[in-house]
Amino acid sequence: MQKLSDATPEMPTGLVGRSRTAEETARVEPLALLAALLEADWPLGAGEPVPPAWHWVYFAPPARQSDLGPDGHEAADDLLPPHRGQARMWAGSRLAFEGNLIIGERLRRRSRVLAVESKSGRSGPFLLVRLEHAIEGEADGRIVEEQDLVYRAPSAPGLQPSGPAPSEPATFERLLVPDPVLLFPFSAATGNPHRIHYDHPYATGVEGYPGLVVHGPLMAILMLDLMHRTRPKERIRRLAFRAERPAFLPDPLAIRGRPCAGGFELWVESAGRRACKMRIDSA
Repeated sequence: MQKLSDATPEMPTGLVGRSRTAEETARVEPLALLAALLEADWPLGAGEPVPPAWHWVYFAPPARQSDLGPDGHEAADDLLPPHRGQARMWAGSRLAFEGNLIIGERLRRRSRVLAVESKSGRSGPFLLVRLEHAIEGEADGRIVEEQDLVYRAPSAPGLQPSGPAPSEPATFERLLVPDPVLLFPFSAATGNPHRIHYDHPYATGVEGYPGLVVHGPLMAILMLDLMHRTRPKERIRRLAFRAERPAFLPDPLAIRGRPCAGGFELWVESAGRRACKMRIDSA
């Protein structure tokens, strides 16, 4: 299979300040599908709050099939930079919750580009695109999310360090073995068309990964679900999620957490290494 371009991503111009507005109803059906997929116990009737970060099931871009690029993402976008043969990854988010989005209400999301920066990391040079999504409901609930997207050349072999690192002490945890039957429906539920999550020949032969890649948002929602299972009365005011290294099938996921000053810190370990972390500020 033909690989994506190994060229250094170019710094695009004219992106900062771009904005886009979309509207959607907070339907219960995609939430119920996600709850069933994760075996998560949340009240999901009309008038109930949308669980934290589950708004990711909404606002999937309605791209036509002919407009999709080889990685599955929309090739041309009126908000984000063009792919130009580079890999695109979600690197993390910071969310502030002001009240609740309510199931059944009309939602409005305004997205804008905050910054575009050229950086260098373990896998080489990349572009960091920072977006802001402000989502408001009719009942005055609001979520403001700053989202980091990375554009870079495909992963090089050996991206993951060799040898496991010691596990950090945790107060609560959940062990989960991800498989394609989890990843593919999650891609569908969240409108994520990136082929690294469901197309093994593409993930390994084109983008250079050793296997299918576990979604960053999936690991974030699994951490939040662990919080709900162990601390169901905690109200989340803010959270910060950061991806540190990919997690691949069939490696088990160890989802762990512990209290800290003002809230909780959670993380996911895979293949003996921390894949991502989250800080939660609770009420």
